Amino acid sequence: MTAGGGTPDRTSVPALVFVALVVAVVGSLGAPLITSVAGAFDVSLAAAQWTLTAPLLVGAVATPVLGRLGTGPRRRRVVLATLTVVVAGSLLTVAPLPFGWLLAGRVAQGAGLGLMALLMGVARDHLPPVRSGPAIASLSVASIAGVGVGYPLAGLLTDVAGLRAAYGLGLLIAVAALAAAWWSVPQPPPGRSAAVDVPGAVLLGTGLAALLLAISQTSVWTRRPELAAALLAAAAVLVAAWVRRERRCAAPLVDLALLRDPAVAGANAVMLLGGVGMYLLLTLVTRYVQTPGSAGHGFGVDVFVAGLVLVPFSALGFVGGKLVRPLRRRLTAAAVLACGGTAVLAALALFALARGQLWLSFAVMGMLGLGVGVFSAAMPAVILAATPAEETSSVMSFNQVVRSVGFSIGSALGGLTLAANTPAGSVFPTDAGYTAASWLGAAAMAVTVAAALALSGVRSS
Repeated sequence: MTAGGGTPDRTSVPALVFVALVVAVVGSLGAPLITSVAGAFDVSLAAAQWTLTAPLLVGAVATPVLGRLGTGPRRRRVVLATLTVVVAGSLLTVAPLPFGWLLAGRVAQGAGLGLMALLMGVARDHLPPVRSGPAIASLSVASIAGVGVGYPLAGLLTDVAGLRAAYGLGLLIAVAALAAAWWSVPQPPPGRSAAVDVPGAVLLGTGLAALLLAISQTSVWTRRPELAAALLAAAAVLVAAWVRRERRCAAPLVDLALLRDPAVAGANAVMLLGGVGMYLLLTLVTRYVQTPGSAGHGFGVDVFVAGLVLVPFSALGFVGGKLVRPLRRRLTAAAVLACGGTAVLAALALFALARGQLWLSFAVMGMLGLGVGVFSAAMPAVILAATPAEETSSVMSFNQVVRSVGFSIGSALGGLTLAANTPAGSVFPTDAGYTAASWLGAAAMAVTVAAALALSGVRSS
């Protein structure tokens, strides 16, 4: 696949995976830099937190819209235009401008998080079946494992050369991703519909934004629960209105008939539950290792070392993705999902029972990465087995949205549990709080494994 052509070559899959990895890295740059942003711009930590929250919200809202555009004849232009927006946003994060411009840049970078499903559509349309399946699996893994690449690099660059250097990394790799996409993304096959349901996109996007704000901002639940409840109610009304419109629309944003297929619906339910447990553990470990020893637990490591804890997550995530192909020779895709979920469940149990040494945190993150890699690589196979090729981007974009919601619920569940176990007058949760949160995540993963095993017997309609 070269420069808009349609012929795959040996560089096409690495180029697509590189683009997927870059958008994941750029999207995650906000997390390790929140404290540095607050200090550099003299804003509160709550305001600095929006450099992470805003791009995640934009990515979730953009995903279904870009997914539908990716099914039409403008897919190549959409990919390149979106990456151009990411590059422009990266320039704003590097330029010596006030905090508002930095936040605007992070919002623009968040648009890139919606590209994953389009890249999967490219792989399915333009690669032979023997290559498209593994390529899509690798793209799915890269979309999560990129988090562990961005954290340590951002922390190191901030410590050595300052905040702008860390964002400068995002600019450099965004430019490289744009070049890789120009080279590797071809024109889609002819005959695809170009219609986009704009009112449906507005309804779904607004509903998702309200939902994710309600479940990701844990402080709203503790300080203004009535506002949180109002956001959830608004989200429910907007999503219901979107579903009603989609049923009557000639060119729906997402084909609900495909989503109602038992295999697809079951896979999305498993993704939602699995996302809760996966992201809950990810946030627990990164927070725990940075808790100072004066709190009676934790290790008080700096941002760079906390980032290094995520390296096993990324490395074994890619290993897990590679294991799926041999596992699929013996097991169904749904059974492989259950294997991945079991590894995540084991990681949660290990963290709940034994976390007194720093090396255990590295071991937990490695086990988590292995499970997430297997889970992420197996998920597309379950969904795409019941999906026409031309609907790949649209259906996988919905799965990405479901994953984002699951991640947000996991993060909120962990945050609320730790907040409930934080003594009055203290800023650090008790050790028992981490144990309780871990077992909550383990319960979510146990249900995930059971659901995945049940999915093994589900047939597509």
